[in-house]
Amino acid sequence: MRLVQVMVPAGKRETVLSTLDDEGIDYVLSDETSGREYTAVVSFPLPTEAVEPVLERLREAGLERDAYTVVLDAETVVSERYDALAERYADDEEGNGDRIAREELAARATEMAPRFPAFVTMTVISAVVATAGLLLDSAAVVVGSMVIAPLIGPAMAASAGTVLDDDDLFERGVKLQVIGGVLAVASAAGFAAILRYGMIVPFSASEVFSIAEVRERLAPDVLSLPIALGAGIAGALSLSSGVSSALVGVMIAAALVPPTAVVGIGVAWGEPATVSGAALLVLVNFVSINFAALATLWYKGYRPERFWRLDEARTATLQRVGVLGVAILLATGVLAGVTVASFESAQFETAAHDDATALLDGDAAVLDVTVTYGGFPFRQPTAVTVTVGHPPGETPPRIADELAAGLRDDAASPFGIGEPASVEVAVRYVPVERATVGAADGGATAAVTAAAA
Repeated sequence: MRLVQVMVPAGKRETVLSTLDDEGIDYVLSDETSGREYTAVVSFPLPTEAVEPVLERLREAGLERDAYTVVLDAETVVSERYDALAERYADDEEGNGDRIAREELAARATEMAPRFPAFVTMTVISAVVATAGLLLDSAAVVVGSMVIAPLIGPAMAASAGTVLDDDDLFERGVKLQVIGGVLAVASAAGFAAILRYGMIVPFSASEVFSIAEVRERLAPDVLSLPIALGAGIAGALSLSSGVSSALVGVMIAAALVPPTAVVGIGVAWGEPATVSGAALLVLVNFVSINFAALATLWYKGYRPERFWRLDEARTATLQRVGVLGVAILLATGVLAGVTVASFESAQFETAAHDDATALLDGDAAVLDVTVTYGGFPFRQPTAVTVTVGHPPGETPPRIADELAAGLRDDAASPFGIGEPASVEVAVRYVPVERATVGAADGGATAAVTAAAA
């Protein structure tokens, strides 16, 4: 519920009060003694969904649009007349459901887009913390970076500015998103470079990209799309309903901050091509969040305050939704290719393990299969390393040539396009000593395996 305070201009007192009486709204009238063009201040409680239609009726009655109007949160109103008013607007087709008035929407969107110095500071901090969490392989630290990321405000500002035909708000939201993305990548790259060249994290590129938190963001698939779309819808709903957006902000940051930090890590380690998948993920998430938020706010019924601006706002909204939609469709095609490539990769690794096992005899066994991939979005296997364990003193079978021949067809590009890829196969042999430890009374035994140094 809301407490609305309106300053009544000279000559409009009776008109405003009669409008409130016709609506069955209780009010308190206070005389204005400042000597300005206002003669009184009228205060009245309203259900949240009634704020916009009541203000519209007051303006139709002659209340100027530039008259001071303050809308405050109200905790409780004890009145039978208010209860009847709430029920009427809850059932009224003119009511706005559970959404706040467009004036509140604009104010909340403006407030959520932080001032530039604070935005820059929080973006840099969140990018640095996310980079540290990724390199530490710590999900908890990565989540902490999401909590402090100021990314929900700019996206909501751009969407609210579009549906309300507020060009300044739209431009501010877009500018902050672009600056935020570039700044996050630069901050992550700078911090990662300090860690690398300062020998604080003396990893090679392959070791860095094998970290679980980093690796899972190198090749996004189509499941990334509903996450970003859901974040955009949730952000718009939290904005339009007037509830806290803190948790939704974390969800939006989850879609943006970690992949942005991965891009920075790739730049610092001199492997920008390797993190092209993470860069695509950042782009897709930005576009999807804005698309979903914009469509949700328009669906909720938000329109410009002045009816003659409706056509312009509708045109701008449709154009921006169309551009974002086309971008999502194009990105979805790439993500679908990545998904298929991931499936092909899993099949190839299984085939490598099975083929190597079939070539072994005796007590030799495959201990591990590691596949290195190159290219994006269609990941091509470039190298396979098979670790074979064998009893000490025995000569294991040499399987590298036969394994390479058997894997040639399995390494074909996704969808069967192009010639089979050239894959380097390496087999590492590790002596393995096996022993059995059992209870003295003949109880159950357990096998113990130890790899020779």
